[in-house]
Order: sequence, then C-alpha cells, then structure tokens
Amino acid sequence: MSRLTITLSESRYRALKEAAAQRDKTIGQLIDESLDFYDIKSREQAKDLVRKARLSSQLSEEQALAIAVEAVRAVRQAV
Repeated sequence: MSRLTITLSESRYRALKEAAAQRDKTIGQLIDESLDFYDIKSREQAKDLVRKARLSSQLSEEQALAIAVEAVRAVRQAV
C-alpha cells in the first residue's frame, strides 16, 4: 500500500481525527471511504468499467469512453 503525506490546518486535522475516532476507524480508512464515496478510481479500474459497459451495450470503445467521460463530468459538477 502506498503512503501519502498531506498538509491540513490544525483545526481540519483535529476534526478529521475526531471523526475517525467517533467511527472507530483510522484516518486512512476514513479518507479511503471518502474516495469511494466520490467514486475516485484508478485508470485501470476506469478502463475495466468502460470495457464492461462496452461489452454489454454493443458500443464502440470510442462511444463507451465518451459516455463515461460525460458521466464523470456530470458527477463532478454536481459535487
């Protein structure tokens, strides 16, 4: 597993630490769950998702990718 260093304000760090403790989780677990919530995927996961969608829909790779990109943009704009 990779490690990451981030810089937070002291108040944000305390809030994150408190939220993790309240949920009986580590800060890393809380961040990982947040990434899942926002549907953050690796490039390989995204390619696999596009491949599966294309196979079940009979779309070309370009058509499937265009639909996937549009869906991601729509979700990101909604947040």
